Amino acid sequence: MTPLFSSLCVIGPGLIGSSILRRAKETCTIAGTLIAADSKPHVRERVQELGIADVTTPDLAVAAQADCVMICVPVGAVEDVARQVLPYMKPGSILTDVASVRGQLGPTIQAILPEGISYVPGHPMAGTEHSGPDAGFSTLFEDRWALLVPPEGSAPEAIAKIQALWNLCGARTKILSDEQHDQICAMVSHLPHLLAFTICDTADNLSDEIRAAVLDYAASGFRDFTRIAASDPVMWRDIFLANREALLGTLDRFVADTQAMADAIRHGDEATITSKIERGRAIRRTLIENRQA
Repeated sequence: MTPLFSSLCVIGPGLIGSSILRRAKETCTIAGTLIAADSKPHVRERVQELGIADVTTPDLAVAAQADCVMICVPVGAVEDVARQVLPYMKPGSILTDVASVRGQLGPTIQAILPEGISYVPGHPMAGTEHSGPDAGFSTLFEDRWALLVPPEGSAPEAIAKIQALWNLCGARTKILSDEQHDQICAMVSHLPHLLAFTICDTADNLSDEIRAAVLDYAASGFRDFTRIAASDPVMWRDIFLANREALLGTLDRFVADTQAMADAIRHGDEATITSKIERGRAIRRTLIENRQA
């Protein structure tokens, strides 16, 4: 089978980027030549040791060799990296990224595209609390969603190629607007992380005796929160700030719903308490039916 791209350049081979590279190496369907670019020497050395790229380099000029360039850096750095790499890209190539907040990224980068280069960003709804080249694995995107957010006027053939890339990674794809994407992610990803960090902070601020007991006897619910809270702090700081409007709007709604539950508990309103718990169970069943659990 002829690979989708002759060459793919991944800038930032962390969890997402190294998972793409692993999938491409294993299947040989995504790209014939795999390039990993990163400014950190220890990251490049580890990529070489893992054998998941054919070329590793700190030089973004390597993008001139690639049919597709995928930016996999923290959301706050995406625009800057795009501005650095675009002058090197060749006509007919495609720029994509995996930023978990869109904001104005789409229109901003679309406005600076050189003639003949397409921009089709996408966000895989998959991940773990780990980071770096060792965190990746080839099945990370299996049966998960990759949300594509192409700017208005994007070339249909470029969109089709990025859809095909994610399909070859095992993902399902959906095309959304920037606003839809950010509102959805505020609910299903950003708010849960905010809550996990806050719950762990609350536990850490308890008295020494109670804090020690909490950590000794933590049940599965608390342990689940700590897994999410183990995520990279700089990455999540940038996400919270980049998506502040959608996140704060979702948080306001959550706070109101939490207060309603607190009032029901305070007044012994068994019907309301039971109804809210039943709705949670229904959400879980729907996730299972949608193959997202």
